[in-house]
Amino acid sequence: MGEFLTDLPRYPFLQHALLAGVLASVACGIIGSYVVTRKISYIAGSISHTVLGGLGAARYFQVVHGWDWFEPLYGAVLASLIAAIAIGLVSMRARQREDTVIGALWAVGMAAGILFISQTPGYNEDLMSYLFGSILMVSAQDLWLIAGLDLLIVIVAAFFYNQFLAICFDEEFARLRGIRVEGFYLLLLCMTALTVVLLVTVVGIIMVIAIITLPAAVAGEFTKRLWHMMLLSALLTVAFTTTGLALSYGPNLPAGATIIVIAGAAYLVSVVGVRLFRLKH
Repeated sequence: MGEFLTDLPRYPFLQHALLAGVLASVACGIIGSYVVTRKISYIAGSISHTVLGGLGAARYFQVVHGWDWFEPLYGAVLASLIAAIAIGLVSMRARQREDTVIGALWAVGMAAGILFISQTPGYNEDLMSYLFGSILMVSAQDLWLIAGLDLLIVIVAAFFYNQFLAICFDEEFARLRGIRVEGFYLLLLCMTALTVVLLVTVVGIIMVIAIITLPAAVAGEFTKRLWHMMLLSALLTVAFTTTGLALSYGPNLPAGATIIVIAGAAYLVSVVGVRLFRLKH
């Protein structure tokens, strides 16, 4: 921890990593609360695994076909949005096939990414690092993209707060109030997809579902109102990412894995603590 605090003012890559964690935490707090409340964490998991396909395809076209402008994160955004829309449409119109489609996208997205990576000449370690997080490799250009996606998510979530609140807790009531449930459900899945892309750079594809759900689950133990849950979840995510980054820096541990372990420990402590408190009172 002390080494991290000493080196933070000296090294831009540490400053970028810290800022990426803070920016991603805002979207994570908002969307994580929706995901936990709506109970769609399995859908978020499927979307996260299709991201590798987008990352691999973007790098393939960048290297092989000279699309220098097509950054890996652009491919990740495109792939995640396509997966979100596909899952949303199937979920609304063919619920009996929902699990099949989710599982298929989960597997095919990963497989497509591996195929694209295998056919891309050169050094692909940076792409594979997206599996487990690469927060220390975040560039200034990545930060601008993360900040832009973050701002978009915050604006949409604030503008349509009441509509999202209604479809998360009572779809039938939302329909009676004239809310277009299907449209807002698709919009929520698209926002989840963008949040997944933000968090892939922090903790990686494999662990992104944990960082989306764990802070929100902890916040849900202590709050009853959705916007309180969002705020507390965002603050907890900032604490988890910052602490994980600081603790992993000195011993040279994987930052993403350290963040998830801290979040998981906090969740267990909160659940056990709340249950014990209720038993005593």
